[in-house]
Amino acid sequence: MLELLKHDSNLWLLFSFVIFVFILWKYGKAPVLAYLDGRIEQIRKEIESAENLRVEAQELLAQYQRKQRDAEKEAARIIETANKNAEQIRKKSEADLEETMQRREKQLAQRIEQMKQDAKQEISDYASNLALKAAQDIIEKQLEDKSAYNTLVENSISNVGKQGNLLN
Repeated sequence: MLELLKHDSNLWLLFSFVIFVFILWKYGKAPVLAYLDGRIEQIRKEIESAENLRVEAQELLAQYQRKQRDAEKEAARIIETANKNAEQIRKKSEADLEETMQRREKQLAQRIEQMKQDAKQEISDYASNLALKAAQDIIEKQLEDKSAYNTLVENSISNVGKQGNLLN
């Protein structure tokens, strides 16, 4: 058997390997297992951290989705309110315009009526002046004679005197 050991290198290789594995097992098992346990613990922590981050991300996503829905509802409410306000403003503007138009029509009608009155007064004044002028011309023609003028003045003075007595 010793002879066999001297010449067979495969047997020495096998024997060396078994001794290496035994030494490795005896002295290297604890550090390797400690390293593997540490690595396993590190991986476990990373998985827990990743799980926590995933949960937080889902919560944030749900929170932002709620905020988005709330914002959309608020935007819809604001738009609805703005539309109502715009409609109220439009109605008020129409009512104000109608009131202003009626007031201006009334003012215009008053101006037209005043212009009619003024025109009537001007015509009346012109007719009076024309009648006075015509009467003056007629009287002047008839009174060219001094005696008729004196008679008219005496009659006027006596009429004024009579009317003065009536007033007292």
